[in-house]
Amino acid sequence: MVSTPAFDPADPTWLAHRYDMAADRLLFRHVPHAMHAAGPFLTDELVGGQPEIIAPRAASVEAARGNAGAIHFLFHSAFCASTLLVRALDIPGHSMGLSEPVLLNDITGIHRRGERRGAELAHLLDDALLLLARRWTPAEAVVVKPSNILAGLMTPMMALRPDAHALLLHAPLREFLLSVAHKGLWCRLWARELLEGLLRENLVDLGFEARDYFRLSDLQVAAVGWLAQQRLFIALAERFPDRVRTLDSESLLADPAATLKALADFSMLPAAAAAGGDLAGRAVFSRHSKSGADFSVEARKQERAAATTAYGDEIDKVHDWTLAVADAAAIPLALPNALLPPAGAR
Repeated sequence: MVSTPAFDPADPTWLAHRYDMAADRLLFRHVPHAMHAAGPFLTDELVGGQPEIIAPRAASVEAARGNAGAIHFLFHSAFCASTLLVRALDIPGHSMGLSEPVLLNDITGIHRRGERRGAELAHLLDDALLLLARRWTPAEAVVVKPSNILAGLMTPMMALRPDAHALLLHAPLREFLLSVAHKGLWCRLWARELLEGLLRENLVDLGFEARDYFRLSDLQVAAVGWLAQQRLFIALAERFPDRVRTLDSESLLADPAATLKALADFSMLPAAAAAGGDLAGRAVFSRHSKSGADFSVEARKQERAAATTAYGDEIDKVHDWTLAVADAAAIPLALPNALLPPAGAR
């Protein structure tokens, strides 16, 4: 058995996992590098059984400050291969991808409940980003993929880290609706939870009254959430045009090597990662991002075809309805600041 090293707040293997606001303390769990690839997200399902240490926030942050390095962000709309991409960014010696650390979810909850505002909230978020940015090796950058419940904090995160770059990864509308329909009841409930959170933060402005949401179907609710995120993505890309790029899931899956090369050119990956590594051969692109089973683009097409057969009529109707809502709200379906040129130009 490998022994657990002594707790050191500067050591990134001690993941800053949860925040206790009442006591102003952090729960750290020991999560070795290899364990990050063992599951899709850094939730208790993956790391909950790991050794833990509870430590004061201020002392932990101060002790970790000297090992904080570059940090970048992978924001996403869900069901867009973001988990696949963040795993592909785990390139030892060059970059480390952190998939949905729960610490940021805790801060989102504090924000939504109004328990910290303004400078206090910014200080807490700044401390969390510093802990997540601890370097695994001296040259490595860290790319954090937050849960998409964090949408309301994207702008503060970019403002707090003026050297950070961000990729906004999203699923095209029809693909998003297809995923929600295909994944069944739990995903339809998830779509309602997503919209509930966006409404609590006043991030939805599509001309609906509160009672209107009770009259929407599951896929209409999902579409409203998609549109709200689309508007947030556009605003972020326009506010930080030099530091934000956008990409859709179909472009990523069609040419993952071009995506990784473009991320290196955009400084989200160290240039040495593209110069010295076989980005095209990243094994993660042949495995299912959630289960780890073998998977291929062809298998994905077959899965999508089966879902279209089952839910195509519902999706067509909701897709057309969403286009009308988007037009009335002046929300473009294409995002600005594309990471990759159009397919015909590559």
